[in-house]
Amino acid sequence: MFEISDVQKIGVGLAAFGVFFLFLGVILIFDKGLLAIGNILFICGLACVIGLERTFRFFFQRHKARASLAFFGGIGVVLLGWPLIGMCLETYGFVLLFSGFFPVAINFLRRVPVLGTFLNLPGVSGVVDRLAGDSNRTTV
Repeated sequence: MFEISDVQKIGVGLAAFGVFFLFLGVILIFDKGLLAIGNILFICGLACVIGLERTFRFFFQRHKARASLAFFGGIGVVLLGWPLIGMCLETYGFVLLFSGFFPVAINFLRRVPVLGTFLNLPGVSGVVDRLAGDSNRTTV
């Protein structure tokens, strides 16, 4: 396997706390303080996990300019005090940035014992296939 450094372990913790604070901020009717802390922790955690250089290369690619602008613009709008508008912008940017990872994540989740059974049900499977971008998926 591969070795996980202490900085990467700290990064996973920071990203997890960031997601927790984002979730808590949304649950508490878009509390701007919690959302701001969650955004900062998530970005710091991502930078610790994959490294500063790779983080900058990921966000500042030419074909991801609109997605990065929406994501960071949403964070800025949240920090300025309009959390609902900022989270909508941020969600749009997040979906555009990470849409390439959705098929991989969904195919991984299909192999998880209980969750995979649920995701392969007839009604759910069509929705999940559209989300993953698989129009003609074959199961093995």
